[in-house]
Amino acid sequence: MGAQAEEYQTLLMNEVLSSEAEKSTTLTDEEAQPNLEEVEKIIGYSFNNKVLLKEAFTHSSFLSTERSASSYERLEYVGDAVLNLLFSREQYNLYPDLPPGRLTRLRAANVDTEKLARVAIKHGLHRYLRHKKPLLEEQIREFTRAISHYPLHSNGLIDAPKNLADIVESTIGAVFMDCNSIDTVWEAFKDLLEPIINPATIKTHPVTQLYEICQKNNLKLRFVDLWEESHTVEVFINNEIVGRGTYSLKKEVAQNRAAKDALDNIWKVLGEEKENAQDQDQEANCQSEELPEMKNLNV
Repeated sequence: MGAQAEEYQTLLMNEVLSSEAEKSTTLTDEEAQPNLEEVEKIIGYSFNNKVLLKEAFTHSSFLSTERSASSYERLEYVGDAVLNLLFSREQYNLYPDLPPGRLTRLRAANVDTEKLARVAIKHGLHRYLRHKKPLLEEQIREFTRAISHYPLHSNGLIDAPKNLADIVESTIGAVFMDCNSIDTVWEAFKDLLEPIINPATIKTHPVTQLYEICQKNNLKLRFVDLWEESHTVEVFINNEIVGRGTYSLKKEVAQNRAAKDALDNIWKVLGEEKENAQDQDQEANCQSEELPEMKNLNV
């Protein structure tokens, strides 16, 4: 399993570094019409109704420029449902012995915002998005740089632009509405969604892992929310600060970073005699079925 995970990580790193070489820009006003043929080549599907594909790459902020257009939001809604169904069916067939909880967690890892945003960057789909969001360009560049440090999945440590995930879902929705076949959609997108996270490569969310370790070792865990004052969240274990995370745009990312920092330091609290427990906890985490609600993290 270790060799497989290492090979998976190397593959993803190469893909990320390759994608970083591409120019991370979306369409300007002068280039307001996306090259539909290029998009069709990327996804390997030729549309009967080209309007659907154009709609899939039109953000609502662009509608003031082209009033006759429709935004991608309705297609995103369809694509989200189709994608969840496709992964549910695929995983049901691939892993007959996995219980529903683990199947749900595995599906969630493959369709979450960061995973789909990575797909958009990897295949250059972001370059066809029509929008008027001034900050989106910088967010895309920052995200592209950040994922090079987390070749598998950051598990909430970086902030993925939702618009990137949206256009993957809206494109899936557009293909489905055009062909009315989930099998055709899967054929078009299965390779684009690679590498697909599987039971051997899925990672545990840092907040979940921290809660489980503390519960198993009878440690008192406390998150202190300082985000309104300093964009920071602190983690205390047995009234000793062991982790701190900062992120100015989203408190959830700061919480996740604080949990990760605490995980890096928790073995100082547990002592050397607890080192062997780390491997056991990581194995047990693979069987974790869901994350704690964020409302439970605040003090």
